[in-house]
Amino acid sequence: MAEREHSHPSSPAQKQAILIVEDDVAIGQMIALTLSEETPYQPLIAYSGYEALQIVQEIKPVLFILDYQLPSMTGLQLYDRLHKNEELQTVPAIMMSANLPNAELEKRHILGLKKPFELDELLKAIAHLLA
Repeated sequence: MAEREHSHPSSPAQKQAILIVEDDVAIGQMIALTLSEETPYQPLIAYSGYEALQIVQEIKPVLFILDYQLPSMTGLQLYDRLHKNEELQTVPAIMMSANLPNAELEKRHILGLKKPFELDELLKAIAHLLA
């Protein structure tokens, strides 16, 4: 069993969560696996914006990793909906896409990662945002 070296006083029983919202199952699982192996955070995967909105009703993640091109709503629309929730307004986000809407990301202070990206780039971005 893994040791719980990285427990936090706010939630001693569980790790802080990072919510990954990615409709491509393989990409979502690859990111989740990387996070669980390389960071002290608990990855959660949602495959749609609506699923993400359900998850945040019960769990407050420390970071959102959002695909921009999601079915039924864009990553930006999801980000805006998440940030309307008072408890989630300070949660930082990373947006992933081959076609990033850079002006919109800058307006919202969202870090953009252009697909395809190296997992090391993602880990550095996470470390930077959660430092």
